[in-house]
Amino acid sequence: MEKTGAEIIVECLEREGVSIVFGIPGGCNLPFFDKLYDSKIRVILTRHEQGASHMADGYARSTGKVGVCIATSGPGATNLVTGLATAHMDSIPMVAITGQVRTDAIGSDAFQEADATGCTRPVTKHNYLVKDVKDLAAVIREAFYIAKSGRPGPVHIDVPVDVQRAVTEFVYPEKISVRSYSPTIKGHAMQIKKAAEYIKNSERPLLYVGGGTILSGACEELRAFAEKMNIPVVTTLMANGALPYDHPLYMGPLGMHGKYSTNTAMQKCDLMISCGARFDDRVTGKLSSFSPHSKKIHFDIDPANIGKSVKVDVPVVGDLRSILKELIAETPKKEHKDWIHQIQAWDKEHPLSYKNNGGKDATIKPQYVIQELHRLTKGEAIVSTGVGQHQMWAMQWYPCKEPRHFLTSGGLGTMGYGFPAAIGAKLAHPKKDVICIDGDGCFQMTMTELATTVTEDVKVIVIILNNYYLGMVRQWQELFYKERFSASCLVAEGGKRTKENEPDPKLIPYIPDFKKLADAYGILGMRITKTEEVTPALEKALQSKTSVILDIVIHPGDKVFPMVPAGAGLDEIIVDMA
Repeated sequence: MEKTGAEIIVECLEREGVSIVFGIPGGCNLPFFDKLYDSKIRVILTRHEQGASHMADGYARSTGKVGVCIATSGPGATNLVTGLATAHMDSIPMVAITGQVRTDAIGSDAFQEADATGCTRPVTKHNYLVKDVKDLAAVIREAFYIAKSGRPGPVHIDVPVDVQRAVTEFVYPEKISVRSYSPTIKGHAMQIKKAAEYIKNSERPLLYVGGGTILSGACEELRAFAEKMNIPVVTTLMANGALPYDHPLYMGPLGMHGKYSTNTAMQKCDLMISCGARFDDRVTGKLSSFSPHSKKIHFDIDPANIGKSVKVDVPVVGDLRSILKELIAETPKKEHKDWIHQIQAWDKEHPLSYKNNGGKDATIKPQYVIQELHRLTKGEAIVSTGVGQHQMWAMQWYPCKEPRHFLTSGGLGTMGYGFPAAIGAKLAHPKKDVICIDGDGCFQMTMTELATTVTEDVKVIVIILNNYYLGMVRQWQELFYKERFSASCLVAEGGKRTKENEPDPKLIPYIPDFKKLADAYGILGMRITKTEEVTPALEKALQSKTSVILDIVIHPGDKVFPMVPAGAGLDEIIVDMA
């Protein structure tokens, strides 16, 4: 049967099981959007292409399916780049389809022309410029296979408008084989046996768990292995929920703003078992002093990750789920009670905590807000974040019950990610509470998507921890730049302040007024300035039928602790809550 290129794209998406796409039309993708009009695929019209890419990302992270975003040529395509880079750093399966100018006009500086594949090549797993409609079906099939196999990642397909209009015989490729691309799934048997021997002989083993554990669907295997060998588990930012927060072997988050006990355990263990983690600089701190006395086992599907920054003793390339299943069969039951009690003792010595400042001038503590949210939702909501202080507080105080319930930009650190990602997750899980914990700076980067929540009838709760600053920037400026707040105060001309003339959030209005902004979109908005207002506001937000903005005013001086300063080792962690 003959089909146009636009019809082929739609047909292939439907055969790939795509039920929802996020994007914006324009001159060079109108043939495609015209065919979407009659398809079974739900189109979410976003207000910015960056929002579309983050929504596709949030959809993918929360489901494990491939997220799809669409844009036109030129500025439409370039507006996707930040979202593609975010997904690329965090290994999120996505397919981005962009329109392009006519094939005969490529390279002529035509209206709305940009070298989209050139722009996206560094920030995608693979990309294509399709110049012949006969190649289109195979390219789309390949793109989805590449996006979700091996180490997942985003794939970009650039389709000129004349290719979308061209006609060819449609043949859907049932089987796919990509030359020079064959991810290793099964781990090397001898390496797994060697890892098992190291584990048997270890007295202080530690499971260092990263986001790859969730991406591979290996959480049940992780739990079974940890329980059989009685090995404590620590998680990266990306692995929140890989083991339920109330599991007795779960010790908490680690890294720059992780717990004292987990970071100390990383330094004192005699065997580190890395599962789907890449020894990121935010976890290791200064490499020369990182866990100097431990043997290291590294399980990862991407061979490029192994040995990239930390030398390991037993590398095993393969899918973590497959590796852990074999490892469970290779290892006997064992106890490590003394080691676990030692980590728990460190936690009691320096627990996660914060200081309440009572009295009539008391300010709302951000940690308390998240604690209350966790209590009310039992840790079962899907939570997304922007990037900065609120992101770290969310990691510390909202441990998740399940995997794929904590959505955050880990590798790229993309401000503005949280809100559109929450929309994508809510569309995937309409019956779940989906909450974006955001900062006042982050939210303003993508708040245009409020209109999307209204027109698409998507309820998302946005909790803005509003300190009138780019909070993490301010924290670093206070600690390391002699309290010179340069371009970080969001209510000052040029963003410039000193500690002596800081704005009082209770006296100086914020720009914009988030409550009035909510009113403008016809959703619920509340400004919270007192601690006793927090719980009723959260309860009201959870019960609301519409999206909600909670503008919760916190003190500019509140900081995230513990903290490992940049360039310092994990042993140099600052635990002072002052």
